[in-house]
Amino acid sequence: MSEDLALDKDEIGTPGDKDGPASETATAAAKRPGTDWASELRGIFWLILAVLGFHTFIAKPFYIPSESMLPGLLVGDQLVVSKYPYGWSFVSPTFHLLPFIHGRLLGRMPERGDVVIVTPPGSKTDYIKRLIGLPGDRLEVRRGVVILNGVPVKRGPLHYVDVPHYGGMPQPAPETGLTCDLGPDALRTAPDGSTICHMPLVTETLPNGRHYETVELGESAGDDYPEVTIPAGHVFMMGDNRDRSADSRVPLDQGGLGGPVPWEYLGGRAEFITFSKTGLGSWNPLTWGQSFRGGRAGTSLHAARDQ
Repeated sequence: MSEDLALDKDEIGTPGDKDGPASETATAAAKRPGTDWASELRGIFWLILAVLGFHTFIAKPFYIPSESMLPGLLVGDQLVVSKYPYGWSFVSPTFHLLPFIHGRLLGRMPERGDVVIVTPPGSKTDYIKRLIGLPGDRLEVRRGVVILNGVPVKRGPLHYVDVPHYGGMPQPAPETGLTCDLGPDALRTAPDGSTICHMPLVTETLPNGRHYETVELGESAGDDYPEVTIPAGHVFMMGDNRDRSADSRVPLDQGGLGGPVPWEYLGGRAEFITFSKTGLGSWNPLTWGQSFRGGRAGTSLHAARDQ
């Protein structure tokens, strides 16, 4: 009987046993390695590098902070910009840290009518504008009409579209917080009681048949621009909201692009909208439904073309 008990004790192990199962468990726990922080940091480093590489060479998100590209782009639109269609230049990296470098790697000139990301010379801020003029073009603006190589760009009749909330800054509607910076008569109340922006538009058609809507607010400082011949390797950019856009018509010291822009400053082509925020929501979860605009996701930013 005592031998059986001794055998049982050996099989179970006791705290005093040096070679028993409990001792083995304690030894294994003592040998278990802790967190390898060096490996964790290396993993994070490579992840960040992969994201930055993707944003530099393939595509990156872009947020619309202003109304200069109305009506196609609303304040709060989030879109995808592809980085490879025109090749790569010194502004292609996510952070604009490189000095000016002449030329583009695998460069290709944009097509007239493309919506393009551009960095003003001497700045690190990205703008979004539409490409209107190409190298060698003679371009002028006369009473709001773009004239390319002596031929006025085709413009359709004035028409209107109602936009519930596009995100402009001045002229608030106190009861809703909605805004509309398109003139004193633009802010209106819809039949359902909501506040809308009554937006005056003109369809512009470029010589290659690509067309898009522009906002027409009447006379403004940018309605006249003297004729220039766009130099080689340069492009001329304009916002679709012609009377509220700091583009190639506006000097650099006034926040514009300062005339034709060297193509090295082009950062990529706008492709499509992923989602859109109104800015109306708050921390209250009950208001989160107001934070997003419906129907914007997937909207293409490529100008349509006449058949």
